[in-house]
Amino acid sequence: MDASGDIVVGLDIGTTKIVAMVGRRNEHGKLEVLGMGRAESLGVSRGVVANIEKTVQSIKTAVSAAEEKSGVDVRIVNVGIAGQHIKSLQHRGIRVRNTLEDEIGQEDIDLLINDMFKLVTLPGEEIIDVLPQEFIVDNEQGIKDPIGMSGIRLEANFHIITGQVAAAKNIHKCVHKADLEVQDVILEPLASSAAVLSEEEKEAGVVLVDIGGGTTDVAIFQDGIIRHTAVIPFGGNVITEDIKEGCSIIKNQAELLKIKFGSALANESQENEIVSIPGLRGREPKEISIKNLSHIIQARLEEIIEHIYYEIKNSGYENKLIAGMVITGGGAQMKHIGQLFEYVTGMDTRIGYPNEYLAQGNSEEVTSPMYATGVGLILKGFEKIDRQKGKLEDNSRAESIKVRQGEKTKKGFLQEIVDRSRQFFEEDER
Repeated sequence: MDASGDIVVGLDIGTTKIVAMVGRRNEHGKLEVLGMGRAESLGVSRGVVANIEKTVQSIKTAVSAAEEKSGVDVRIVNVGIAGQHIKSLQHRGIRVRNTLEDEIGQEDIDLLINDMFKLVTLPGEEIIDVLPQEFIVDNEQGIKDPIGMSGIRLEANFHIITGQVAAAKNIHKCVHKADLEVQDVILEPLASSAAVLSEEEKEAGVVLVDIGGGTTDVAIFQDGIIRHTAVIPFGGNVITEDIKEGCSIIKNQAELLKIKFGSALANESQENEIVSIPGLRGREPKEISIKNLSHIIQARLEEIIEHIYYEIKNSGYENKLIAGMVITGGGAQMKHIGQLFEYVTGMDTRIGYPNEYLAQGNSEEVTSPMYATGVGLILKGFEKIDRQKGKLEDNSRAESIKVRQGEKTKKGFLQEIVDRSRQFFEEDER
C-alpha cells in the first residue's frame, strides 16, 4: 500500500495459482485493478503451504508481474488463508460499561473483539478472525450497529474463525521471504463473498461456494450476517486426478480435457463425441469418449456438492436461504455446473463474477470467477482502511468534545466568581 493509503494489494496463495492484484478506488468508490500477476503454485497443497521455497518463488513471480503492469512498488499485501484446518464457532462476549453518559463507541466494540482473541483454543490452533454478528444493549436484542447508543451492558454474538498456528505461520514466512509485509490475513471465503455477493443477497440468505483447485470454501450469510464458514478438502484437482486415473492419461492432458471438453452433466454430452489424445513417445493416440469424461466429472462433483449440502444443513439455515447459492472460483467455469447444483440441492444457483464492485474498463480477465478471491482481498483491505479512518475521526471528535466541556467548566467557574462578587457589592450598597 502506498503512503496515501489509496492502493491495496491482494495476494491469493492458491493450490493451482498464486495471484497478486494491485487495486485502487476511483472517485465513485468502485475498484480499479491497476495490474495483476499470476504464477503457477507449486508449493501449496489443499490450500496449505507444503513447500516454502517453491511458494516464495511463485509469490515473487506473481508480484513482479503485477508491479510491472501497475507501475506500483508492492511492499505490503493482504493475504488469503484457506485449508481444511479452518474451523468456525459461535461465542458471546459481554462488557459492562461504567456510565450511561458516554455513548457506545468503536472503542467498546474493539475491547469486546480483543477479549474474544483471548479465548482458549485447542493446542496448535489460533484465532484468525473475530466477526461481530449482532449486538445486545441492555437486553435490547438484534442491534446491528450500537455505536452512538447509550447503555451499561453491551453484549455481542461473535463468529470466530480458528486455524492451525503452523499453517498461518508458514504463510507469513513465505510472504516475508518474498520481501513483503503482511497487512492482514483474511479468510478466503470471506474475501470471495465480498467480491461476488450483493448486500441484498446477504440480507435474504445465501450460500457462497468457492471451488478452488485444492479446496472448496463455503460461507453462509443470512440477515446480512455471516452465519457459518467451512472449508472442504476437495476441489478441481481431485476431478483432474479422477480423469487421469479413469482415462489412463497424464495429468496435463487430464487438465486440458477437463477445461476444454468437460461438463458437469453427462446427459448434456453427445453419445458419439470422441476426443483423440496423442500417445506418449510415438505410441498410438488414445480415443476418449466425451460422455465418459462427463460421467467421471459428474460423479466427483456430486460428492463435493453432498459435502456442501451437509455444511448447509449443519448451519441450521437450510430453510432460510432465499437467495439460494452463488458459485465462484475456477471450478465455477465448468459447463452446466449451475444446473448440477440446482439438481442435487434444489436451491436457486447462479455463477458469481467479481464485477459487483469493479469499475468499468477493467480487463475481462479480472471479472473471471477464478479471480474472485484476489478482488475480494483488495476490497477487504479498503474496508480496514475505512475502519481505521473512522476510528481516527471518532477519537478527534471525542477530544474536541472533551475540550469544549473543559472550556465550559472553566467559563462556569469564572462566571460564578463574577456573579458572587456582584452579589456581594449589591448587598453592601443596601
